[in-house]
Amino acid sequence: MLQKIDFEDHFDGPLEQDRSHLMQPSYYWSIAKRRWAFLLVPFVLIAAAGTAGVLIWPPTYLSEGKILVQSQQIPTELVRPTVTSAAQERIQVIQQRTMTRDNLIAIADKFQLFPEKRTLMSVTELVDLMKQSAKIAPVDPLLDFKQRTRAALENPTIVFSVGFEYSDPVIASRVANELMTRILNEDLRDRTSRATDTSRFLTREVQRLQTENTALDAKIAQLRIAQGKPATATSGQDQPTSTLAQLKAELIQKSALYSDKHPMIQSLKRQIQAMEGAAQPSGQAPAGNEAAAAASLDALVAQQDGLQKNLEAAQAKLMAARLGENLEKDQQSEKLEVIEQPTAPQEPIKPKRPKLLALTFALALAAGAGLTFVMELTDKAIRRSSDVYSIVDNRLVVPVPYIATKAELRWQTRRKILWFVLALVVVVALLGGAYFFLPPLDLMLAKARAGLFR
Repeated sequence: MLQKIDFEDHFDGPLEQDRSHLMQPSYYWSIAKRRWAFLLVPFVLIAAAGTAGVLIWPPTYLSEGKILVQSQQIPTELVRPTVTSAAQERIQVIQQRTMTRDNLIAIADKFQLFPEKRTLMSVTELVDLMKQSAKIAPVDPLLDFKQRTRAALENPTIVFSVGFEYSDPVIASRVANELMTRILNEDLRDRTSRATDTSRFLTREVQRLQTENTALDAKIAQLRIAQGKPATATSGQDQPTSTLAQLKAELIQKSALYSDKHPMIQSLKRQIQAMEGAAQPSGQAPAGNEAAAAASLDALVAQQDGLQKNLEAAQAKLMAARLGENLEKDQQSEKLEVIEQPTAPQEPIKPKRPKLLALTFALALAAGAGLTFVMELTDKAIRRSSDVYSIVDNRLVVPVPYIATKAELRWQTRRKILWFVLALVVVVALLGGAYFFLPPLDLMLAKARAGLFR
């Protein structure tokens, strides 16, 4: 009695080992139908576990703002700034000062960050976590001009972002705003402090030069009086008296502000004593010492001229430094300006749930397919003609074609008609649904051109 055997190929080829079935989709479909349990169970388990993990994974929100390094508004030819360091260097210094241990701990305590983790973390681990969550990075403006000026190349536009990652979007925006506030305050304090320190240094230098100049005046006047000459070359006999009166008036004014031990008060007292000693009459110098006294006087005059030039240069620098200090205090020099304030984000930056879900399903499918093919390779059942040829001499195998009955032919015809009718019903149902439920085609095309379907 003849019986149809469910072989996966036919004996109509050459009687030899054939591997052409590996290129046929029906071969893999037959494996999937036969090993569906090994394909489905790993797929369901891994997909379910991965989907649950992706959905349970807490979201992380990033709130960030942008700060622009704005160049000086007043032309530098008119007023030169006191702080001349590069903006990139100052930003790095400000970043390091803002991200110090004390600042980060203060921010974490202020906003009660990471309450679940802080009980299990040390202070160092908390600081490391804060540094990982805080994001301070430069932003590339992507400006590509064909012709850029030399000033633009030397002083490029700098924009950097300040952000913070956290599970709560509102708290993330608050912490980001706190970081930006600290950065702006640190920059203002740093620039103002540098300008003030420069002015104080130059003020002390001018006062020192003025003290030395006054002392030289006293020495020159004493030598002139000792030689029987006027105290000054141009002012006459009343110049020492007027200078002495000015020093006494300045001493009275400074004594109201400083104590007697202050260096400035002591210097004024020494100058007054020197002027008073120089004003007392003295005898004529011996004839042998006239040449030495004249040479000493000329040397003091030359020294005074050089000192006067240094004093004038220091006074000019002091005036420029005070202008620069006022420039910094009024925030008219290079400054940091907020161009985008941190706000509460609406969408998390991680996890990327669609990508993770796609990766999970791909991994689940790969695991199921791998297990299925492993089971198929270890199965020694005969399912193809090549399997028969591997154990039986091909001369003993004779292919017998299958003869379909009339009932089987009628059933094949009915099945084709049934599939055709089913496809026709589905097409009609889809067209009817599109006609009754979808908007007109011209309206859909107009929305698509306007980008409303994005």
